[in-house]
Amino acid sequence: MSERSELLRRLQEQGEPWDVLVVGGGASGLGAAVEAASRGYRTVLVERFDFAKGTSSRSTKLVHGGVRYLEQLNITLVMDALRERGHMLRNAPHLVHNLQFVVPAFDYFSLPYYGFGLKVYERMSGRLSLGASKLLSRERTVEMLPGIADTGLRGGILYHDGQFDDARYAISLLRTLQDLGGTAVNYVEATGLLKRNGKIAGVRVRDCEEDVSFDLQAKVIVNASGVFTEEILAMDGQAAESLLSVSQGTHFVLPHSFLPGSTALMIPKTADGRVLFAIPWHESTIVGTTDVPVDGASVEPRSMAEERAFLLEHIARYFGRKPRAEEIQSMWSGLRPLVRKGGGKTSKLSRDHTILVSKSGLVTVTGGKWTTYRRMGEDTINHAVEVAGLAKTASRTLDLKLHGWTDNSAGMAEAERVYGADLPLLQSLSDHDAALGALLHPRLPYRLREVVWAVRYEMARTVEDVLARRTRALFLDARAAIEAAPVVANMLAKELGRSDAWRDKDLQQFVNLANGYIYREQ
Repeated sequence: MSERSELLRRLQEQGEPWDVLVVGGGASGLGAAVEAASRGYRTVLVERFDFAKGTSSRSTKLVHGGVRYLEQLNITLVMDALRERGHMLRNAPHLVHNLQFVVPAFDYFSLPYYGFGLKVYERMSGRLSLGASKLLSRERTVEMLPGIADTGLRGGILYHDGQFDDARYAISLLRTLQDLGGTAVNYVEATGLLKRNGKIAGVRVRDCEEDVSFDLQAKVIVNASGVFTEEILAMDGQAAESLLSVSQGTHFVLPHSFLPGSTALMIPKTADGRVLFAIPWHESTIVGTTDVPVDGASVEPRSMAEERAFLLEHIARYFGRKPRAEEIQSMWSGLRPLVRKGGGKTSKLSRDHTILVSKSGLVTVTGGKWTTYRRMGEDTINHAVEVAGLAKTASRTLDLKLHGWTDNSAGMAEAERVYGADLPLLQSLSDHDAALGALLHPRLPYRLREVVWAVRYEMARTVEDVLARRTRALFLDARAAIEAAPVVANMLAKELGRSDAWRDKDLQQFVNLANGYIYREQ
Protein backbone atom coordinates (compact mmCIF):
# COMPACT_ATOMS: atom_id res chain seq x y z
CA MET A 1 0.00 0.00 0.00
CA SER A 2 1.38 3.44 -0.95
CA GLU A 3 2.02 6.12 1.64
CA ARG A 4 -0.89 8.17 0.27
CA SER A 5 -3.24 5.16 0.32
CA GLU A 6 -2.28 4.47 3.92
CA LEU A 7 -2.88 8.11 4.84
CA LEU A 8 -6.33 8.09 3.25
CA ARG A 9 -7.17 4.77 4.93
CA ARG A 10 -6.34 6.27 8.31
CA LEU A 11 -8.42 9.36 7.54
CA GLN A 12 -11.42 7.21 6.64
CA GLU A 13 -11.07 5.12 9.77
CA GLN A 14 -10.65 8.05 12.13
CA GLY A 15 -11.92 7.56 15.65
CA GLU A 16 -12.47 10.76 17.57
CA PRO A 17 -13.09 14.04 15.69
CA TRP A 18 -10.20 16.25 14.72
CA ASP A 19 -9.83 19.41 16.78
CA VAL A 20 -9.30 21.60 13.70
CA LEU A 21 -9.97 20.82 10.04
CA VAL A 22 -8.65 23.34 7.50
CA VAL A 23 -10.00 23.55 3.96
CA GLY A 24 -7.40 25.09 1.64
CA GLY A 25 -3.67 24.48 1.21
CA GLY A 26 -2.42 27.95 0.32
CA ALA A 27 -0.59 30.41 2.56
CA SER A 28 -3.55 31.15 4.84
CA GLY A 29 -4.61 27.51 5.17
CA LEU A 30 -1.14 26.17 5.83
CA GLY A 31 -0.46 29.04 8.22
CA ALA A 32 -3.62 28.29 10.19
CA ALA A 33 -2.86 24.56 10.26
CA VAL A 34 0.70 25.13 11.52
CA GLU A 35 -0.68 27.52 14.15
CA ALA A 36 -3.20 24.92 15.33
CA ALA A 37 -0.78 22.00 15.38
CA SER A 38 1.89 24.04 17.17
CA ARG A 39 -0.59 24.64 20.00
CA GLY A 40 -1.17 20.91 20.36
CA TYR A 41 -4.54 20.66 18.59
CA ARG A 42 -5.18 17.59 16.41
CA THR A 43 -5.11 19.17 12.98
CA VAL A 44 -5.89 18.02 9.44
CA LEU A 45 -5.80 20.02 6.19
CA VAL A 46 -7.37 19.10 2.84
CA GLU A 47 -6.57 20.74 -0.49
CA ARG A 48 -8.51 19.91 -3.67
CA PHE A 49 -5.59 20.61 -5.99
CA ASP A 50 -1.95 20.91 -4.89
CA PHE A 51 -0.50 22.97 -2.06
CA ALA A 52 -0.05 26.59 -3.20
CA LYS A 53 -1.56 25.74 -6.59
CA GLY A 54 -3.31 29.10 -6.83
CA THR A 55 -2.53 32.58 -5.56
CA SER A 56 0.14 31.41 -3.12
CA SER A 57 2.59 30.36 -5.85
CA ARG A 58 1.98 33.38 -8.09
CA SER A 59 3.09 36.33 -5.98
CA THR A 60 5.78 38.86 -6.84
CA LYS A 61 8.06 36.91 -4.45
CA LEU A 62 8.24 39.76 -1.93
CA VAL A 63 8.11 39.67 1.86
CA HIS A 64 7.30 43.30 2.53
CA GLY A 65 5.39 45.85 4.52
CA GLY A 66 4.01 47.42 1.36
CA VAL A 67 5.34 50.84 0.49
CA ARG A 68 2.14 51.79 -1.35
CA TYR A 69 0.03 50.86 1.70
CA LEU A 70 2.07 53.43 3.63
CA GLU A 71 1.16 56.04 1.03
CA GLN A 72 -2.50 55.00 1.49
CA LEU A 73 -1.97 55.63 5.26
CA ASN A 74 -2.80 52.02 6.12
CA ILE A 75 -0.33 52.24 9.01
CA THR A 76 -1.61 49.19 10.91
CA LEU A 77 -1.18 46.87 7.92
CA VAL A 78 2.33 48.19 7.22
CA MET A 79 3.40 47.87 10.85
CA ASP A 80 2.05 44.33 11.12
CA ALA A 81 3.62 43.30 7.82
CA LEU A 82 7.03 44.77 8.70
CA ARG A 83 6.98 42.91 12.00
CA GLU A 84 6.03 39.67 10.28
CA ARG A 85 8.66 40.24 7.58
CA GLY A 86 11.36 40.27 10.23
CA HIS A 87 10.12 37.07 11.82
CA MET A 88 9.80 35.31 8.45
CA LEU A 89 13.45 36.05 7.81
CA ARG A 90 14.43 34.76 11.25
CA ASN A 91 12.24 31.66 11.11
CA ALA A 92 13.09 30.63 7.53
CA PRO A 93 16.44 32.18 6.48
CA HIS A 94 16.83 29.45 3.87
CA LEU A 95 13.75 30.81 2.10
CA VAL A 96 13.67 34.53 2.90
CA HIS A 97 16.49 37.02 2.42
CA ASN A 98 17.20 40.72 2.43
CA LEU A 99 17.00 42.40 -0.97
CA GLN A 100 18.10 45.90 -1.98
CA PHE A 101 15.62 47.99 -3.97
CA VAL A 102 16.22 51.22 -5.82
CA VAL A 103 13.47 53.68 -6.69
CA PRO A 104 14.70 55.75 -9.67
CA ALA A 105 13.74 59.44 -9.56
CA PHE A 106 13.02 61.16 -12.85
CA ASP A 107 12.24 64.54 -11.32
CA TYR A 108 13.79 66.38 -8.39
CA PHE A 109 10.57 66.33 -6.36
CA SER A 110 10.61 62.51 -6.23
CA LEU A 111 13.93 62.40 -4.35
CA PRO A 112 12.75 64.10 -1.14
CA TYR A 113 9.18 62.75 -1.41
CA TYR A 114 10.08 59.07 -1.70
CA GLY A 115 13.24 59.53 0.32
CA PHE A 116 11.20 60.72 3.29
CA GLY A 117 8.55 58.02 2.83
CA LEU A 118 11.10 55.23 2.67
CA LYS A 119 12.91 56.57 5.73
CA VAL A 120 9.60 56.37 7.60
CA TYR A 121 9.14 52.83 6.23
CA GLU A 122 12.58 51.89 7.54
CA ARG A 123 11.96 53.41 10.98
CA MET A 124 8.60 51.64 11.30
CA SER A 125 10.36 48.28 11.17
CA GLY A 126 12.32 49.19 14.33
CA ARG A 127 14.75 46.53 15.53
CA LEU A 128 13.60 44.26 12.69
CA SER A 129 14.89 46.71 10.06
CA LEU A 130 16.71 45.09 7.15
CA GLY A 131 18.91 48.13 6.48
CA ALA A 132 19.02 51.89 6.14
CA SER A 133 17.47 53.74 3.23
CA LYS A 134 19.43 56.53 1.55
CA LEU A 135 19.48 58.90 -1.40
CA LEU A 136 21.62 57.98 -4.40
CA SER A 137 23.28 60.08 -7.03
CA ARG A 138 22.41 59.61 -10.66
CA GLU A 139 25.69 57.76 -11.24
CA ARG A 140 25.20 55.44 -8.29
CA THR A 141 21.63 54.71 -9.37
CA VAL A 142 22.81 53.63 -12.83
CA GLU A 143 25.56 51.56 -11.23
CA MET A 144 23.07 49.69 -9.04
CA LEU A 145 20.49 49.30 -11.83
CA PRO A 146 22.57 48.46 -14.89
CA GLY A 147 20.36 48.37 -17.95
CA ILE A 148 17.92 51.03 -16.78
CA ALA A 149 16.98 53.71 -19.30
CA ASP A 150 18.61 56.79 -17.79
CA THR A 151 17.20 59.62 -19.90
CA GLY A 152 15.97 62.25 -17.46
CA LEU A 153 17.18 60.28 -14.44
CA ARG A 154 17.94 62.54 -11.44
CA GLY A 155 19.00 59.94 -8.89
CA GLY A 156 17.41 57.27 -6.78
CA ILE A 157 16.47 56.06 -3.32
CA LEU A 158 17.83 52.83 -1.88
CA TYR A 159 15.76 50.79 0.58
CA HIS A 160 15.57 47.21 1.82
CA ASP A 161 12.80 44.64 1.80
CA GLY A 162 12.49 40.86 1.82
CA GLN A 163 12.37 38.32 -0.98
CA PHE A 164 11.34 34.68 -0.91
CA ASP A 165 10.26 31.70 -2.97
CA ASP A 166 6.53 31.50 -2.29
CA ALA A 167 5.76 27.91 -3.35
CA ARG A 168 8.86 26.57 -1.60
CA TYR A 169 7.83 28.45 1.55
CA ALA A 170 4.44 26.75 1.33
CA ILE A 171 6.13 23.34 1.09
CA SER A 172 8.22 24.23 4.14
CA LEU A 173 4.98 25.02 6.00
CA LEU A 174 3.59 21.66 4.90
CA ARG A 175 6.68 19.86 6.25
CA THR A 176 6.51 21.93 9.45
CA LEU A 177 2.88 20.90 9.94
CA GLN A 178 3.89 17.26 9.56
CA ASP A 179 6.81 17.74 11.96
CA LEU A 180 4.31 19.05 14.53
CA GLY A 181 2.13 15.95 14.18
CA GLY A 182 -0.46 17.50 11.84
CA THR A 183 -1.86 15.82 8.75
CA ALA A 184 -2.29 17.27 5.27
CA VAL A 185 -3.38 15.76 2.00
CA ASN A 186 -3.61 17.23 -1.49
CA TYR A 187 -6.09 16.28 -4.23
CA VAL A 188 -8.84 15.81 -1.66
CA GLU A 189 -11.81 18.12 -2.23
CA ALA A 190 -14.35 19.38 0.28
CA THR A 191 -17.74 18.70 -1.34
CA GLY A 192 -20.10 19.46 1.53
CA LEU A 193 -20.42 20.43 5.17
CA LEU A 194 -21.76 18.03 7.79
CA LYS A 195 -24.11 19.54 10.37
CA ARG A 196 -25.55 18.43 13.66
CA ASN A 197 -28.29 20.52 15.28
CA GLY A 198 -27.44 23.41 12.96
CA LYS A 199 -23.76 23.38 13.84
CA ILE A 200 -20.98 22.19 11.53
CA ALA A 201 -19.55 18.87 12.68
CA GLY A 202 -17.34 17.92 9.75
CA VAL A 203 -16.75 17.91 6.01
CA ARG A 204 -17.67 15.52 3.24
CA VAL A 205 -14.58 15.08 1.07
CA ARG A 206 -13.65 13.34 -2.16
CA ASP A 207 -10.31 11.81 -3.05
CA CYS A 208 -9.89 13.28 -6.52
CA GLU A 209 -7.46 10.56 -7.63
CA GLU A 210 -9.66 7.56 -6.85
CA ASP A 211 -13.05 9.33 -6.86
CA VAL A 212 -13.88 7.99 -3.40
CA SER A 213 -15.88 10.09 -0.92
CA PHE A 214 -15.86 9.90 2.86
CA ASP A 215 -16.56 12.06 5.93
CA LEU A 216 -14.13 13.85 8.23
CA GLN A 217 -15.48 14.81 11.64
CA ALA A 218 -14.02 17.89 13.36
CA LYS A 219 -14.79 20.21 16.25
CA VAL A 220 -14.23 23.29 14.07
CA ILE A 221 -13.82 23.91 10.33
CA VAL A 222 -11.61 26.65 8.94
CA ASN A 223 -12.45 27.90 5.45
CA ALA A 224 -9.15 29.14 4.01
CA SER A 225 -9.90 28.63 0.34
CA GLY A 226 -8.69 31.99 -0.95
CA VAL A 227 -10.43 33.22 -4.08
CA PHE A 228 -12.80 30.24 -3.77
CA THR A 229 -13.93 31.28 -0.28
CA GLU A 230 -17.50 31.89 -1.39
CA GLU A 231 -17.85 28.29 -2.64
CA ILE A 232 -17.44 27.00 0.93
CA LEU A 233 -19.69 29.76 2.29
CA ALA A 234 -22.37 28.63 -0.18
CA MET A 235 -22.10 25.07 1.22
CA ASP A 236 -22.94 26.61 4.59
CA GLY A 237 -26.10 28.10 3.11
CA GLN A 238 -24.89 31.65 3.44
CA ALA A 239 -26.26 34.40 1.20
CA ALA A 240 -24.75 34.77 -2.23
CA GLU A 241 -23.88 38.43 -1.59
CA SER A 242 -20.34 38.87 -2.88
CA LEU A 243 -17.74 39.12 -0.14
CA LEU A 244 -14.73 39.42 -2.43
CA SER A 245 -13.44 41.52 -5.27
CA VAL A 246 -11.01 39.42 -7.29
CA SER A 247 -8.04 41.17 -8.84
CA GLN A 248 -5.60 39.65 -11.31
CA GLY A 249 -1.87 40.26 -11.41
CA THR A 250 0.32 39.14 -14.32
CA HIS A 251 4.12 38.84 -14.45
CA PHE A 252 6.71 38.38 -17.18
CA VAL A 253 9.98 36.56 -16.54
CA LEU A 254 12.90 37.90 -18.56
CA PRO A 255 16.58 36.95 -18.83
CA HIS A 256 18.82 38.17 -16.03
CA SER A 257 20.53 40.41 -18.59
CA PHE A 258 17.58 42.85 -18.40
CA LEU A 259 18.53 43.65 -14.82
CA PRO A 260 22.03 42.32 -14.13
CA GLY A 261 23.25 42.43 -10.59
CA SER A 262 21.43 41.78 -7.34
CA THR A 263 19.36 44.97 -6.88
CA ALA A 264 15.63 45.22 -7.61
CA LEU A 265 13.85 48.12 -9.30
CA MET A 266 10.66 49.63 -7.87
CA ILE A 267 8.50 52.17 -9.65
CA PRO A 268 6.12 53.44 -6.91
CA LYS A 269 3.59 54.97 -9.27
CA THR A 270 3.23 54.37 -12.98
CA ALA A 271 1.22 56.71 -15.18
CA ASP A 272 -1.99 54.88 -14.22
CA GLY A 273 -1.18 54.70 -10.51
CA ARG A 274 0.16 51.16 -10.25
CA VAL A 275 3.32 49.87 -8.59
CA LEU A 276 5.82 48.09 -10.83
CA PHE A 277 8.73 45.87 -9.80
CA ALA A 278 11.63 44.30 -11.66
CA ILE A 279 13.26 41.77 -9.38
CA PRO A 280 16.18 39.36 -9.71
CA TRP A 281 14.98 35.83 -8.90
CA HIS A 282 16.58 32.44 -9.60
CA GLU A 283 18.99 33.99 -12.14
CA SER A 284 16.15 35.63 -14.04
CA THR A 285 14.20 38.91 -13.84
CA ILE A 286 10.54 39.05 -12.77
CA VAL A 287 8.61 42.09 -13.98
CA GLY A 288 5.17 42.82 -12.55
CA THR A 289 2.55 43.18 -11.53
CA THR A 290 -0.72 44.30 -13.03
CA ASP A 291 -3.87 44.94 -10.99
CA VAL A 292 -6.99 44.28 -13.05
CA PRO A 293 -10.43 43.37 -11.65
CA VAL A 294 -11.89 40.10 -12.97
CA ASP A 295 -15.40 38.73 -12.75
CA GLY A 296 -14.61 35.72 -10.61
CA ALA A 297 -12.15 33.05 -9.59
CA SER A 298 -10.53 30.54 -11.95
CA VAL A 299 -8.14 27.68 -11.29
CA GLU A 300 -5.68 28.69 -14.00
CA PRO A 301 -6.02 32.43 -14.74
CA ARG A 302 -4.61 33.68 -18.03
CA SER A 303 -3.18 37.09 -18.83
CA MET A 304 -5.29 39.60 -20.70
CA ALA A 305 -4.17 41.67 -23.68
CA GLU A 306 -4.27 44.88 -21.64
CA GLU A 307 -1.96 43.38 -19.02
CA ARG A 308 0.56 42.20 -21.58
CA ALA A 309 0.49 45.62 -23.26
CA PHE A 310 1.01 47.34 -19.90
CA LEU A 311 4.06 45.21 -19.08
CA LEU A 312 5.60 45.58 -22.54
CA GLU A 313 5.10 49.34 -22.50
CA HIS A 314 6.72 49.77 -19.10
CA ILE A 315 9.59 47.40 -19.79
CA ALA A 316 10.36 49.47 -22.89
CA ARG A 317 10.08 52.71 -20.89
CA TYR A 318 12.39 51.69 -18.06
CA PHE A 319 14.80 49.38 -19.88
CA GLY A 320 14.98 51.13 -23.22
CA ARG A 321 13.56 48.34 -25.39
CA LYS A 322 10.71 45.87 -25.60
CA PRO A 323 11.68 42.24 -25.04
CA ARG A 324 11.41 39.96 -28.04
CA ALA A 325 8.77 37.23 -27.71
CA GLU A 326 11.42 34.56 -27.20
CA GLU A 327 13.00 36.62 -24.40
CA ILE A 328 9.84 36.33 -22.31
CA GLN A 329 10.76 33.06 -20.63
CA SER A 330 7.46 32.66 -18.80
CA MET A 331 4.22 34.57 -18.32
CA TRP A 332 1.90 33.83 -15.42
CA SER A 333 -1.07 35.28 -13.60
CA GLY A 334 -2.43 35.08 -10.08
CA LEU A 335 -5.63 36.20 -8.38
CA ARG A 336 -5.95 38.29 -5.22
CA PRO A 337 -8.93 37.77 -2.88
CA LEU A 338 -9.69 41.34 -1.80
CA VAL A 339 -12.40 41.92 0.76
CA ARG A 340 -14.99 44.45 -0.35
CA LYS A 341 -15.11 47.50 1.90
CA GLY A 342 -16.91 50.20 0.05
CA GLY A 343 -15.87 49.09 -3.42
CA GLY A 344 -13.62 51.17 -5.65
CA LYS A 345 -10.59 50.18 -7.71
CA THR A 346 -9.04 46.87 -6.71
CA SER A 347 -5.67 48.58 -6.38
CA LYS A 348 -7.21 50.71 -3.61
CA LEU A 349 -8.85 47.87 -1.68
CA SER A 350 -7.21 46.87 1.57
CA ARG A 351 -4.89 43.87 1.78
CA ASP A 352 -5.96 43.37 5.41
CA HIS A 353 -7.41 39.97 6.23
CA THR A 354 -10.94 39.37 7.45
CA ILE A 355 -12.26 36.60 9.70
CA LEU A 356 -15.93 35.66 9.71
CA VAL A 357 -17.69 33.25 12.06
CA SER A 358 -21.06 32.00 10.79
CA LYS A 359 -24.03 30.93 12.91
CA SER A 360 -23.14 27.33 12.13
CA GLY A 361 -19.64 27.82 13.52
CA LEU A 362 -17.75 27.92 10.21
CA VAL A 363 -14.61 30.05 10.61
CA THR A 364 -13.62 31.81 7.38
CA VAL A 365 -10.38 33.69 6.82
CA THR A 366 -9.84 35.63 3.60
CA GLY A 367 -7.97 38.60 2.19
CA GLY A 368 -4.52 39.35 3.55
CA LYS A 369 -1.13 38.91 1.93
CA TRP A 370 1.70 36.38 2.06
CA THR A 371 3.76 38.46 4.48
CA THR A 372 1.05 38.39 7.14
CA TYR A 373 0.14 34.72 6.74
CA ARG A 374 1.34 33.83 10.27
CA ARG A 375 -0.66 36.63 11.88
CA MET A 376 -3.70 35.52 9.87
CA GLY A 377 -3.22 31.98 11.13
CA GLU A 378 -2.93 33.14 14.74
CA ASP A 379 -6.10 35.24 14.51
CA THR A 380 -7.96 32.40 12.78
CA ILE A 381 -7.10 29.78 15.38
CA ASN A 382 -7.94 32.21 18.20
CA HIS A 383 -11.46 32.36 16.74
CA ALA A 384 -11.54 28.60 16.11
CA VAL A 385 -10.65 27.90 19.74
CA GLU A 386 -13.60 29.99 20.90
CA VAL A 387 -16.01 28.32 18.47
CA ALA A 388 -14.97 24.77 19.40
CA GLY A 389 -14.39 25.37 23.10
CA LEU A 390 -10.85 24.00 22.84
CA ALA A 391 -8.43 24.40 25.71
CA LYS A 392 -6.83 27.81 25.30
CA THR A 393 -3.11 27.76 24.54
CA ALA A 394 -0.88 30.69 23.67
CA SER A 395 0.47 31.03 20.15
CA ARG A 396 4.08 29.94 19.68
CA THR A 397 4.59 30.55 15.96
CA LEU A 398 6.16 34.01 16.20
CA ASP A 399 9.55 32.40 16.80
CA LEU A 400 8.84 28.92 15.41
CA LYS A 401 11.64 27.80 13.09
CA LEU A 402 10.25 26.27 9.92
CA HIS A 403 11.24 22.93 8.47
CA GLY A 404 14.67 23.12 6.85
CA TRP A 405 15.81 26.02 9.03
CA THR A 406 19.53 26.71 8.75
CA ASP A 407 21.67 29.79 9.11
CA ASN A 408 24.36 28.23 6.95
CA SER A 409 23.00 28.86 3.46
CA ALA A 410 24.91 32.04 2.54
CA GLY A 411 26.56 31.83 -0.85
CA MET A 412 24.44 28.90 -2.05
CA ALA A 413 22.67 28.99 -5.36
CA GLU A 414 19.04 29.93 -4.82
CA ALA A 415 17.76 26.63 -6.23
CA GLU A 416 19.73 24.74 -3.56
CA ARG A 417 19.27 27.17 -0.66
CA VAL A 418 15.50 26.62 -0.56
CA TYR A 419 16.03 23.10 0.78
CA GLY A 420 17.89 24.41 3.82
CA ALA A 421 18.97 21.69 6.22
CA ASP A 422 17.46 19.04 3.92
CA LEU A 423 20.01 19.76 1.16
CA PRO A 424 22.56 17.10 2.25
CA LEU A 425 19.80 14.49 2.36
CA LEU A 426 18.63 15.54 -1.10
CA GLN A 427 22.15 15.40 -2.47
CA SER A 428 22.69 11.96 -0.95
CA LEU A 429 20.13 10.53 -3.39
CA SER A 430 22.87 10.80 -6.01
CA ASP A 431 25.15 8.65 -3.83
CA HIS A 432 22.81 5.72 -4.46
CA ASP A 433 22.21 6.55 -8.13
CA ALA A 434 24.78 8.80 -9.79
CA ALA A 435 22.44 9.44 -12.73
CA LEU A 436 20.21 11.49 -10.44
CA GLY A 437 22.91 14.17 -10.27
CA ALA A 438 22.29 15.14 -13.91
CA LEU A 439 20.57 18.40 -14.77
CA LEU A 440 16.89 18.19 -15.58
CA HIS A 441 17.43 20.60 -18.49
CA PRO A 442 20.43 22.67 -19.65
CA ARG A 443 18.54 25.96 -19.04
CA LEU A 444 17.21 24.99 -15.61
CA PRO A 445 19.14 24.81 -12.31
CA TYR A 446 17.41 21.62 -11.14
CA ARG A 447 18.65 18.04 -11.02
CA LEU A 448 16.87 14.73 -11.49
CA ARG A 449 17.17 13.90 -7.81
CA GLU A 450 14.77 16.76 -7.04
CA VAL A 451 11.99 14.89 -8.85
CA VAL A 452 12.53 11.84 -6.65
CA TRP A 453 12.73 14.02 -3.53
CA ALA A 454 9.50 15.84 -4.45
CA VAL A 455 7.58 12.55 -4.72
CA ARG A 456 9.05 10.82 -1.67
CA TYR A 457 9.11 13.72 0.80
CA GLU A 458 6.96 16.59 -0.53
CA MET A 459 3.74 14.88 -1.71
CA ALA A 460 4.17 15.73 -5.41
CA ARG A 461 1.63 13.76 -7.46
CA THR A 462 1.85 15.22 -10.99
CA VAL A 463 4.30 16.64 -13.49
CA GLU A 464 2.82 20.06 -12.77
CA ASP A 465 3.44 19.67 -9.02
CA VAL A 466 7.13 19.02 -9.71
CA LEU A 467 7.76 21.58 -12.44
CA ALA A 468 5.55 24.41 -11.12
CA ARG A 469 5.89 24.27 -7.33
CA ARG A 470 8.50 21.75 -6.02
CA THR A 471 10.88 23.24 -8.55
CA ARG A 472 9.98 26.57 -10.18
CA ALA A 473 10.79 25.47 -13.72
CA LEU A 474 7.46 26.45 -15.28
CA PHE A 475 7.60 29.92 -13.72
CA LEU A 476 11.18 30.48 -14.83
CA ASP A 477 11.25 29.06 -18.36
CA ALA A 478 8.07 27.53 -19.73
CA ARG A 479 9.68 26.19 -22.91
CA ALA A 480 12.42 24.45 -20.95
CA ALA A 481 9.81 23.03 -18.56
CA ILE A 482 7.87 21.52 -21.48
CA GLU A 483 11.08 20.00 -22.86
CA ALA A 484 11.91 18.52 -19.45
CA ALA A 485 8.40 17.21 -18.83
CA PRO A 486 8.74 13.75 -20.50
CA VAL A 487 11.66 12.85 -18.23
CA VAL A 488 9.71 14.00 -15.18
CA ALA A 489 6.63 12.03 -16.29
CA ASN A 490 8.66 8.84 -16.61
CA MET A 491 10.28 9.32 -13.22
CA LEU A 492 6.93 10.06 -11.56
CA ALA A 493 5.31 6.97 -13.07
CA LYS A 494 8.17 4.83 -11.77
CA GLU A 495 8.12 6.34 -8.27
CA LEU A 496 4.34 6.17 -7.95
CA GLY A 497 3.84 2.83 -9.68
CA ARG A 498 1.59 4.38 -12.30
CA SER A 499 0.64 2.95 -15.70
CA ASP A 500 1.87 4.18 -19.07
CA ALA A 501 -1.62 5.51 -19.77
CA TRP A 502 -1.58 7.55 -16.55
CA ARG A 503 1.88 8.87 -17.40
CA ASP A 504 0.87 9.93 -20.91
CA LYS A 505 -2.31 11.64 -19.69
CA ASP A 506 -0.46 13.53 -16.93
CA LEU A 507 2.23 14.63 -19.38
CA GLN A 508 -0.31 15.91 -21.91
CA GLN A 509 -2.21 17.82 -19.22
CA PHE A 510 1.01 19.55 -18.18
CA VAL A 511 1.98 20.45 -21.75
CA ASN A 512 -1.48 21.92 -22.36
CA LEU A 513 -1.22 24.01 -19.20
CA ALA A 514 2.39 25.09 -19.78
CA ASN A 515 1.65 26.35 -23.28
CA GLY A 516 -0.40 29.09 -21.60
CA TYR A 517 2.79 30.34 -19.92
CA ILE A 518 4.50 31.01 -23.27
CA TYR A 519 4.19 34.54 -24.65
CA ARG A 520 3.31 34.66 -28.31
CA GLU A 521 3.00 37.69 -30.55
CA GLN A 522 -0.66 38.51 -31.09
